[in-house]
Amino acid sequence: MIKDRWFTVTEIDPTTYAISEYGHWEKVHSFLLLGQKQAALIDTGLGIDNIKRITDQLTDLPIAVITTHVHADHIGSHGQIETIYVHKEDADWLINGIKGLSLAQIRKDMSRDISLPVPETFDPNTYIPFQGKPTAFLQEGDVLDIGGRKIEIYHTPGHSPGHISLFDHANGYLFTGDLLYDVTPIYAFYPSTSPVDLVASLEKITEIPGVTQVFGSHNTLGLDPSILQEVKKAVRELREQKVVAHGTGIHQFDGFSVQF
Repeated sequence: MIKDRWFTVTEIDPTTYAISEYGHWEKVHSFLLLGQKQAALIDTGLGIDNIKRITDQLTDLPIAVITTHVHADHIGSHGQIETIYVHKEDADWLINGIKGLSLAQIRKDMSRDISLPVPETFDPNTYIPFQGKPTAFLQEGDVLDIGGRKIEIYHTPGHSPGHISLFDHANGYLFTGDLLYDVTPIYAFYPSTSPVDLVASLEKITEIPGVTQVFGSHNTLGLDPSILQEVKKAVRELREQKVVAHGTGIHQFDGFSVQF
């Protein structure tokens, strides 16, 4: 497998790779899905180092970036890829800048608790998140066929207005971005987030049939689909307790937590 100074590459199967950044406190995962005609790159990481160095070693196929949402830790190398898809509700953030987080806060988050040497090209004092026009907009129900492999788009807002999750029909993989992961809380406490939308989105993904594995964009790489049953229980509990609102704090469940 590929040995790299910053990225860790994990083969999930012969046509699916996780590209992880374990040297940063956010433990970000991007995912490369190979079809017969095209490759889909789900997010492009932090931008501390250039993810294209890795994708160039994994495939010669043309690559399209599918953006789960427009936060700095998911669009870091967008400028290295020509074809970029994003949900229309996050398009303004991609073009004109991320709302709800100051540049100072983004730089602080990007530069703290780094455990691996960073490239000389990374300077947290001058770091600026990618801005640019997408190639095309995505919406609920879109299906991207990359050649013998269909990827369905689910609009799952809450963490951001245009957050999406992706379902790989060929393998049953569900890529949940920042909607669902373990270890650290799922965030919906910034003014630009919506706890009500997040809970509705969590409920939505529990209804997707045929999920074999859940891949969040942070922390543990690959979660058993049984976590979706816990999510279903959590949705019911959050609503019953009437805590689906900003300022109610961290709510802990079996295998994950949310923060409003």
